[in-house]
Amino acid sequence: MLEEVTAVRYVDPLRAGGSVPGVVETDDLGTYVVKFTGAAQGLKALVAEVIVGELARRLGLRVPPLVLVRFDPAVASHEPDQEIQDLLHSSAGVNLGMDLLPGARDFRPEMIDVSPAEAGRIVWLDALTGNVDRTVHNPNLMVWHGRLWLIDNGAGLIFHHRWSGAHASLLKAYDLSGHALGSYRPDVTTADAELAPRVTAELLREVVALVPDAWLADEPGFDSVAAVREAYVAHLAARAAESRAWLPTCFASPEELRAAEERRAAATLAARPAWLKQVPNRAGLAPVESDWSRHVGE
Repeated sequence: MLEEVTAVRYVDPLRAGGSVPGVVETDDLGTYVVKFTGAAQGLKALVAEVIVGELARRLGLRVPPLVLVRFDPAVASHEPDQEIQDLLHSSAGVNLGMDLLPGARDFRPEMIDVSPAEAGRIVWLDALTGNVDRTVHNPNLMVWHGRLWLIDNGAGLIFHHRWSGAHASLLKAYDLSGHALGSYRPDVTTADAELAPRVTAELLREVVALVPDAWLADEPGFDSVAAVREAYVAHLAARAAESRAWLPTCFASPEELRAAEERRAAATLAARPAWLKQVPNRAGLAPVESDWSRHVGE
């Protein structure tokens, strides 16, 4: 299992994302960004964080250490926002923490050098796990000590939101043309040759075993937690074995991405009622700095 720690102080909510994670200090003297079980995204986002994040780590990618955080809402009694209080009270018990990287910055394309090999490995992982939420506008990457770190992997494993249709998506090729690392010429072919053979059933069982039983219980269509675990293993192992069917090879250029954004902005403006047409559109502007980035930079 992942290491379990206990929250001793709730520091701050991070409002940049819809799940509203929080910065929490724990009894191991650590500080973590905690994603709560009571968030709107539900338990499956936490399951994906564990499986995708720990698989990435075993494939040599950098992911901040994950821990299970036992949380008592009493440690956040000072939080004045009632909506946050409601979230925390519905999250009593075990939640998921990701080590806070002090001084880390949100990744922006071209802000650091990334080799085609590293870009290819990250894109390959995202294609394997169906993570389409690592885009130019929402990279879910941090830069710490000049290196890339993967965060927010909860959007992966799309198939587990409807197990009855999981088999139909087994060989699905997801559109990663707008990937955050697309401009770095990702060498996905080399990454596939290196990583696909390593994603074995044995490795996947090791990773899936890290998910707490309570997060997998009561899954419709399964008669036990063990059966749910094995379903993750079987799906990802089969997908890795047939990687040629879904390997992404085409990435939009910065110019193409800008043109697409301009078309979306124009379409959005055209759809506005007349009284709204004079309101500035934020489309095309640089992404807003995340709460996490602002917090760790203080």
